[in-house]
Amino acid sequence: MTSNSPNFLLPVPATSLQIPPQAILQNGEQTLRFSLVLPTYNEANNISDIISKLSEILDTEILGEYELLVIDDNSPDRTWEIAQNLIPKYPQLRVMRRETERGLSTAVIRGWQVARGDVLGVIDADLQHPPETLLKLWREIQRGADLATASRHLDSGGVSDWSMIRRVLSRGAQLLGLVLLPEVIGRVSDPMSGYFLVRRNALAGVTMNPLGYKILIEVLGRGNIRWISEVGYVFQERQEGESKVTAKQYIEYIQHLIRLRLSLWPVERFLRFGVVGFSGVFVDMVVLYLLHDGIFNLPLTRSKIIAAEVAIINNFLWNDIWTFGDISTRQRGQRQRIKRFLKFNLICLTGLILNVALLNLLYNLLGINEYLANLMAIGLVTFWNFWINLKLSWRVTEID
Repeated sequence: MTSNSPNFLLPVPATSLQIPPQAILQNGEQTLRFSLVLPTYNEANNISDIISKLSEILDTEILGEYELLVIDDNSPDRTWEIAQNLIPKYPQLRVMRRETERGLSTAVIRGWQVARGDVLGVIDADLQHPPETLLKLWREIQRGADLATASRHLDSGGVSDWSMIRRVLSRGAQLLGLVLLPEVIGRVSDPMSGYFLVRRNALAGVTMNPLGYKILIEVLGRGNIRWISEVGYVFQERQEGESKVTAKQYIEYIQHLIRLRLSLWPVERFLRFGVVGFSGVFVDMVVLYLLHDGIFNLPLTRSKIIAAEVAIINNFLWNDIWTFGDISTRQRGQRQRIKRFLKFNLICLTGLILNVALLNLLYNLLGINEYLANLMAIGLVTFWNFWINLKLSWRVTEID
């Protein structure tokens, strides 16, 4: 059967979760402007209504230039079959039945892999995402946004009838995300949204590795997303069927955050920073010995402050040349170098406050040898120094 046959089911891609830069066309197909994915599981009571409403709305704006993709995880209520039977009435509809894979996020990506649109999107099939908001998102993309997302947290957004517990859990999950992935979660007001559009070229060639329901986090973390636009919407209560939100989804969300955090961590640059930091440890230890036990016999805290500043200067010079050298070459001039040094010094001095506090805690209260205590304090503060310096002193995405 061809893809134009009423009973045709899309094959599930067997490749990795990577979005092709161009639509994969067959049998004389043409590219479209927009492909909207509806991931489904046991949505037999909702699928006809959502397809009808989406078609009516999109026909007013981009008639004949869009497609709707139902990606079903082999629902026991045979959602996929109901959707398949709707194809003769809605020729823009295509259906995929996944019999071995499971999960909302991977379903969305599988849909995008077979999509023919230059703009890709996702919406829940349970009518909790109001279809009317879709045109607002589409118009933001037409204005030039790389990603347009619906948000419950704008002035015009909200939730219809959530319990206090559910509200607290939602906000708590967002706060946890801000702690673990501030540069990703902090880019939008509603990172938990599952209702958004994104340009294909912003995801092209990127291998995705999501877990659970929060596909937007994966898109923000791995995609080349520059311009983001948000549209407020009110999250509706489900009219038919049962909610799929369980404790498992919250656990998978935490696992996803950790997985993404580890994959986005700049390991090579951190290792270089660590090598430079080790040279700073040597400088710090030598100067501390000379000041405290050697020539000058100064008090421990005063000796530590001076030793740390000498080590900071040593570390800045090496980091500027080696660790962040690729960025430094794009920030030419003595004025820029001084600016980087002042930022580096300020950040490291903040780390020094933590370092001195830890040193005194370990040495004076716990009785640990002063040099071992110093070494332990340096190790704990290293992560702070690297991450904040990466974001402020040597900014990867924005060069002064």
